[in-house]
Amino acid sequence: MTNSPDQIAPPPKGQTEPVLWLKRGEERRLRAGHLWVFSNEIDVGRSPLTAFEPGDEAEIRDHKGKTIGRGYVNPHSLICARLVSRDARQSLSRSLLVHRLKVALSLRQRLFERPYYRLIYGESDALPGLVVDRFGDTCVAQINTAGMERRKADIVEALTKTVKARHILLRGDSPFRTLEGLESYVEWAGDPGPELLTVEENGARYKVSATGGQKTGWYYDHRMNRARLCRYAPGRRVLDVFSYVGAWSIPAALAGASQVTAVDSSAAALDRLAQNGADNKVGDRIETLRGDAAQILPRLREARERFDIIVVDPPAFIKRKKDYKQGLAAYRQLNQAALQLLTRDGLLVTSSCSSHLAEPDFVRELLAAARHLDRSLQIVEFGQQGPDHPVHPAIPETRYIKTVFARVLPASSNP
Repeated sequence: MTNSPDQIAPPPKGQTEPVLWLKRGEERRLRAGHLWVFSNEIDVGRSPLTAFEPGDEAEIRDHKGKTIGRGYVNPHSLICARLVSRDARQSLSRSLLVHRLKVALSLRQRLFERPYYRLIYGESDALPGLVVDRFGDTCVAQINTAGMERRKADIVEALTKTVKARHILLRGDSPFRTLEGLESYVEWAGDPGPELLTVEENGARYKVSATGGQKTGWYYDHRMNRARLCRYAPGRRVLDVFSYVGAWSIPAALAGASQVTAVDSSAAALDRLAQNGADNKVGDRIETLRGDAAQILPRLREARERFDIIVVDPPAFIKRKKDYKQGLAAYRQLNQAALQLLTRDGLLVTSSCSSHLAEPDFVRELLAAARHLDRSLQIVEFGQQGPDHPVHPAIPETRYIKTVFARVLPASSNP
């Protein structure tokens, strides 16, 4: 019989559990609640990383021999171990996966009436390296680490048992897998599901590509920010930059925007947006422009186009810490181009999904862009990812969405 998380079986008699030893002082961050162990924190003299295969589990101890917990190891990755339990005897078993899934599910069921949400958000749901989005009776899972890849079959069984998933799509095509030395794949576990997944959000319904869409096919993280947009939209002309398949455009139109212009570089995404708009009966108020934002925004300015609300939701410009300065400049340049297209007393809704970006720096660059154009700002709202993307208080990287709702005025309005 499979053990529950509270019924921990000891290793077989005579079996020695592998141990990952930390250098002196390197346990402090882990004791404070973090889950990651970096390769330069390992005492390789006592526990050579070459002794481990990617995905192996090990007990993690400080330099004095005190147990910190149990995690899985990848000797080839900068993050060479991730804790899965503070009890060294508790392995990442099928029963533990089921238990953690049930804990995560209980939060989402309190938050949302319908089964459309992020079900598992990695470290924040105590399942590091695993992301699962739910689309009704279909789950799309991103397995991003060697430790989770080893447990792929158990993950599928746990999802089937916990949420009665009819279809499970494994999106093993995340760039994180390259850092883990893993191959890329996209495959259905068991019977293939539909190519188009249904999303219900903020009173709208969408269809998104299961196997060809970005990430898991949808971005649930901005759900609450998109709902906030709706109160500003009635009667307004809206520009949605990096629109993808219409997650901002369509709720704005449903809320009463007079006209929405959606900009994206992907023809397939814009075709899907147009169909989603038609399905929601707002297609007549949405137009699409295909092209790179850096080229489209100046072209709109030359044409003297003006918008009451501009939404800027780009991909991450700061993927690594060494990209910080360059990425910060990119955010400033993009926001400055958007500010030049706003009407008087317009609203800029600008976001960053760069986990390395500090919110004060984001706001400072936004203000600098406004002052350069002789504009004043009033920040009327801040936003972050929705509650189905809970923040782990010991891991700042889990809070990655920064959104600013800024009212833009002439400089003389607010000296």
